[in-house]
Amino acid sequence: MTVVHALDDVDAVPSVVTIGNFDGVHRGHRTLLRRTADAAADRDLRSVVITFEPHPAAVLRPGSEPPRLQTLEQRVEALEDAGVDLVLVLAFTPELAALEPDEFVAEVLVERVSAQRVVVGTNFRYGRRAAGDIVHLATAGERHGFEVEAVALLELDDARVSSSEIRRAVADGEVERAARGLGRPFALRGRVVEGDGRGRTIGVPTANLAIDPDMVVPANGVYAGRVTVDERSYAAVTNVGVRPTFEGTARTVESHLLDASLELYAREVEVTFEHRIRAERRFDGPDALVAQIRRDIVDARRWLVGTNDRA
Repeated sequence: MTVVHALDDVDAVPSVVTIGNFDGVHRGHRTLLRRTADAAADRDLRSVVITFEPHPAAVLRPGSEPPRLQTLEQRVEALEDAGVDLVLVLAFTPELAALEPDEFVAEVLVERVSAQRVVVGTNFRYGRRAAGDIVHLATAGERHGFEVEAVALLELDDARVSSSEIRRAVADGEVERAARGLGRPFALRGRVVEGDGRGRTIGVPTANLAIDPDMVVPANGVYAGRVTVDERSYAAVTNVGVRPTFEGTARTVESHLLDASLELYAREVEVTFEHRIRAERRFDGPDALVAQIRRDIVDARRWLVGTNDRA
């Protein structure tokens, strides 16, 4: 797969194209991606994903943009896993936002990516003030010679799968509900930074993850999941919160590996949140906290082993 970050770097090769923010690359997104890749393969064309960075709301209404489900790196990797040929990461600028729908079609879809077919969700909007919709896109396609396929939005449990709903689930600590929409566990990626070392002093060493401030973070609590470093995963229990037993105020994400002792400082890791064990709470002192952590480890191990058995 090829990744480009500017229109000038795209060759005008006949393509099947899909367009969107694709934050989370959830199950609904992957329906679009599969249709795009399959249609391209059937026609011996290139499959192209157009996505945007930053989120359009950050430009149109600064401060209103939603927290991210993925870093850009994670998003691109997930798009690659979907089997497309090219990802075009367009810088969402005021100039791009000002393009009228007809201008976006002509300058981006026709001139730059040579769209022969455009695959989008039925709620797709584009162009200045989101004035373009499926009807407008189909009319433009007739004029410029490309087809338009509108894909029905995916529903699970009578609810539409969307990035906004998944963000809410993560923020509420409902990580299993989020995983159903994503099609995989929610994961945070970042570099391990120096903490206060308290976990090591109480016999439960942890890796303190530095998180981009624009990422959505699960509700405070203790979670079972995994830590991946250098493409190898380890069972883990992760605490999100302010450590009230020690009068903490800064929110941290700290993971303890269950069956490994690794030096993770300054390394990039990915932490999955697969099951919420409990909410964060204050304990009477370090001994009571350690006793609870030991119970959390047992619960995490039991849940993770059960997950492996079900797989």
